[in-house]
Amino acid sequence: MSILLFLLLATLATSALGQGTRVGFYRTSCPRAESIVQSAVQSGARSNPRAAPGILRMFFHDCFVNGCDGSILIDGPSAEKTAVPNVPIRGFDVIDAAKTQLEATCPGVVSCADILALAARDSVVLSGGRRWEVPTGRRDGLVSQASDTANLPAFNDPISVQIRKFSEKGLNTQDLVTLVGGHTIGTAACAVFSYRLYNFNNTNGPDPDINQAFLPQLRALCPNGGEATTRVGLDTGSVNSFDNSYYANLRNGRGVLESDSKLWSDSTTQRFVQRFLGVRGLQGLRFDVEFGRSMVKMGNIELKTGSQGEIRRVCTATN
Repeated sequence: MSILLFLLLATLATSALGQGTRVGFYRTSCPRAESIVQSAVQSGARSNPRAAPGILRMFFHDCFVNGCDGSILIDGPSAEKTAVPNVPIRGFDVIDAAKTQLEATCPGVVSCADILALAARDSVVLSGGRRWEVPTGRRDGLVSQASDTANLPAFNDPISVQIRKFSEKGLNTQDLVTLVGGHTIGTAACAVFSYRLYNFNNTNGPDPDINQAFLPQLRALCPNGGEATTRVGLDTGSVNSFDNSYYANLRNGRGVLESDSKLWSDSTTQRFVQRFLGVRGLQGLRFDVEFGRSMVKMGNIELKTGSQGEIRRVCTATN
């Protein structure tokens, strides 16, 4: 073997092991991969309105725990999906349906991690958001432990903690404000925010960040001592539409989660909210464009590619 050929083969081997993701990864190996996932999302969202926002949240929670490797999809008594933040998530059946169809079409080719990344994008588009190209080529993780979810961003995190958690994943403050904007679709249970309505921080009153005109509406939906599982839209008046009205609600004191409200009350993040709202004197940001960019960035957290991990035969279990 000539030295030139040896170097060429070595270079190809190295790039195959560490090539990361790329748009069109399945273009030749499974040409219908993206359309199959899209059809599964459309079908799942028709039968369950919570599927689209659920899948978006699922992808977020997957990427923040050991990277975007589909570990949230694995079943088991102590797997990630049993952790408290993941129990309310809907849409796992959509991912499983897509995987079943893909295995019938091109067995052993498309990873569950990529199915989830594509389905998150399709869920946004189905809700009225702008489409973006999703780089693929992820491989599936082999470990899924509920205990690893302890550092997920939480509904009561102060801004400093939110910024730190995102920074640890290579995401900056603009990414934080952008990605949390995914709350423009979906709901939250009274259990995770009703403490803000009655005796916030033992003050015998509500969280002062809540608009006083909005308070009666929230209290009617979540009465003191009422049903903790009642679900409330995170983007009042636009719960099923992917748009920037979420940021207008934050500005108007209508953020439902404490962590969301802080995006406006803290000056560090408020300026990004203002830019999404087109406040005069600031360089504007287009939410529909920036969301796709930040999703691609998040989708590259701690990737498993090349020979790392595996391509699962079913998404609920390792091979």
